[in-house]
Amino acid sequence: MKKRIIVTGGTGYIGSHTAVELIQEGYEVILLDNLYNSEAEVAGRIGQITGTTPVLEVIDLCDASKLDATLKKHSGADAIIHFAAYKAVGESVNKPLEYYRNNLVSLMNLLDSMRSFSIPHMVFSSSCTVYGQPAILPVTEDAPVQPAVSPYGNTKQIGEEIIRDAVAAYEQINAISLRYFNPIGAHASALIGELPRGVPENLVPFITQTAYGLRDELKVFGVDYDTPDGSCIRDYLHVVDLAKAHVIAVERLISGKNKNPYEVFNLGTGKGVSVLEAISAFERATGVSLRYSITGRRPGDIEKIWADPSLANRELGWKTLSTLEECMRTAWAWENEIRKKK
Repeated sequence: MKKRIIVTGGTGYIGSHTAVELIQEGYEVILLDNLYNSEAEVAGRIGQITGTTPVLEVIDLCDASKLDATLKKHSGADAIIHFAAYKAVGESVNKPLEYYRNNLVSLMNLLDSMRSFSIPHMVFSSSCTVYGQPAILPVTEDAPVQPAVSPYGNTKQIGEEIIRDAVAAYEQINAISLRYFNPIGAHASALIGELPRGVPENLVPFITQTAYGLRDELKVFGVDYDTPDGSCIRDYLHVVDLAKAHVIAVERLISGKNKNPYEVFNLGTGKGVSVLEAISAFERATGVSLRYSITGRRPGDIEKIWADPSLANRELGWKTLSTLEECMRTAWAWENEIRKKK
């Protein structure tokens, strides 16, 4: 009998790619999503890739009674992978209460429902934002959690604390938090990828939209940072590599291979890339020149961060495989594909 995995935020960017990897590994997948920042048709695209269209339940996780009813309907789930959250750093600075309410109430409701319906395992979508601006780079899981520089980052810090306390109090729950660095790229099929509504907050969708002509120019937020070229540095990893890590984490929990009831892993390449280097990589990979200008720093941005992924490499047997240029090529193929459909 197939193991059943509930994927919240399952029609979103990372959730959809993870659903593909789960189905291809033989899992039954149930998607939960309120479609705040995604489209229902993504479930069908997952079906086109895998040959199996997952069930999609359109639901707001902040509605506890509807969540209970949905999990009762799909009883017997083996694990939840929890992606559903508002995720834009800049927007969170302007809408802090919306971010705290959505991201934390949904998590607490899920943990309550896990107890009610005996779902023993959770993989939590966390973030390198919990580290703030680390004093030492690359950053390991032992680095101190710094005061968050954005409400979004703070919801990830508090979310981890809630899960840690829940795991300690309720023996039936085990969890893994995966601290992502910066996922980019799209599935090789160009059937799923990152499609933000409105003006993108993340770099690569803004790059591809600018290259396609949807945006007049890309703005580089600051070149006066203490970095080699003055622009911010991040650790960019391919979304498919990231998705595969979730499958491994779920398997670790279900098979009882986790060494502690609550574990944390960094997911990144281990290499820092500046904004200006990312622009150059896109131009090299696609042959398309980008129009960009330099502007002031953006609130909530940190200067530089990249991962030490050695714990995930060692314990999970996971590492990134795609190059930065491959990430950019798949992101560009996805951008071109979705514009054809509009």
